[in-house]
Amino acid sequence: MLHQTQMRMEREGAKLTFHWSRFLRERCLQSQRAWMLIHPPVEPNTDDLYLDLSVNSLVEVTLGKGSSYGIIRWIGSLPTRQETMAGLELEEDNGVSDGTFKSERFFSCPPKRALFVKLSSCRPDSRFQSTSASHSERMPKQEDAEGEVEHSAGKLETVPPISTEQVNQILIGRMKGIQGHCNSCYMDAALFSLFSCSSVLDSMLFKSTEPQDAPIQNTLLHDIVNPLRSKGFVEGRHIMKLRKQLQNHGYSHSFTTDEKDPEEFLTVIMHHILALDPLLKLSAAGKVQESYCYQIFLDQNHSLVLPTVQQLLEHSFHTAGLKLAEVPSCLILQMPRFGKKFKMFDKIIPSLELDITDLLSEGPQQCMLCGNLAQMECPDCFTDPLFSRTGFKIFCKTCSSQVHSHPQRRSHQPAALGIPEGYAGRGTPHSLIRDKLELFAVLCIETSHYVSFIKHGRSSQDWIFFDSMADRQGERDGFNIPEVHACPEVGVYLEMSPAELANQVPRDMKGVAKRLFCDAYMYLYQSTNMCLYR
Repeated sequence: MLHQTQMRMEREGAKLTFHWSRFLRERCLQSQRAWMLIHPPVEPNTDDLYLDLSVNSLVEVTLGKGSSYGIIRWIGSLPTRQETMAGLELEEDNGVSDGTFKSERFFSCPPKRALFVKLSSCRPDSRFQSTSASHSERMPKQEDAEGEVEHSAGKLETVPPISTEQVNQILIGRMKGIQGHCNSCYMDAALFSLFSCSSVLDSMLFKSTEPQDAPIQNTLLHDIVNPLRSKGFVEGRHIMKLRKQLQNHGYSHSFTTDEKDPEEFLTVIMHHILALDPLLKLSAAGKVQESYCYQIFLDQNHSLVLPTVQQLLEHSFHTAGLKLAEVPSCLILQMPRFGKKFKMFDKIIPSLELDITDLLSEGPQQCMLCGNLAQMECPDCFTDPLFSRTGFKIFCKTCSSQVHSHPQRRSHQPAALGIPEGYAGRGTPHSLIRDKLELFAVLCIETSHYVSFIKHGRSSQDWIFFDSMADRQGERDGFNIPEVHACPEVGVYLEMSPAELANQVPRDMKGVAKRLFCDAYMYLYQSTNMCLYR
């Protein structure tokens, strides 16, 4: 009986203690609410988490299966939701819609790629700041404060291209070049080819621009070209910054996600953004056409089997009836293809020099037979097997008459060449300086992945190979490892005769040479003379 009474008293005491504690908590909360009405709470500093995020920011969110990565396509309010929400386009099919929420469209993306989450649940994509376990492949830290101050202050800093003597020290190795991310290889390869070891297009980095285009030029110069030339490495986040800027300008909503063609990117940035003067001026039927790249087209009757770039360009000009209106400072040539996957030739021999003398619409030219001043050109002789396989067929009047006296050529229709004033009266053999362009880079494509070769010096072995996604550290939350390495084996194959080269089995070619000869997509040539004036 005493024991039961004691237990009942303990229970009553516990209840009393519970109710008293509850009363104190409620009074405390009421006091706290009253204090907060007078003194609004100070929000914690979360700038490094989500407050700096905006539309087109690269982010990651934690889902049931782990981290997912995507791009913010929309920020705003949703019905029945008080928090600020974000509409994400995910990299993989982990979403629930194509940009709609409860039948209302907020943005567009492929099915199962859209996901709506709290903005506070998003954080910046960590893959650009990830660190590998290997000390030698650690992601470089963000640019130091001094560099950021110079950038924001608009300080004009010029870093010259990497010379042959500096290539081994600055460029060669893993985590070198431009880091690839999310289908950026087309842009990585193009920028590396144009700016790592050449200054032919540096004018686009410094020319005056419209105020709305200046940020893109600044990103290109300060975040990409200068770090590439001074440190030999550009983080993928800087390329993504450029892609976001291009996308925000309205040039395709998929600039930050999808694979593009290098020529599309180059045309957008040179023509639409920086308003660079066209690199190429073509003369056809007395009219001048302007362009930034030239796509080589061939007729179906060509007899080329193992062509050089020189032959391809000449055949294309002959077929289209084109001439160069002037010597270009930079000539960007796209190789003939049936789409990206179908090549017209098993191999193409790189021409280290392009002789464009006969391709110019104006200027003195030399008779191919006697060396006197040329006055006639015969398009029909171009395909005559009696003559050499390269070069337009141009003659002085005497040699043209003799050549076309042959019964097989009497039906040819040679045309008069335009001769500059002051040259017509010269009868002695004409000494002519040939106009030539030198090869400085080649972009190649295989299975939709772009890489590039750079010719950085005079030696036949001065070649390097760049792949922005040569390796990878980690899986979905990892990062790509770019790599640049020397490829002197290319020079060995370039010194082979066409017959020897034709007999080379691609899979047995040493190093990366097969990719240069078999997968060439775009050739880049420069005039060391003209680039001084443009």
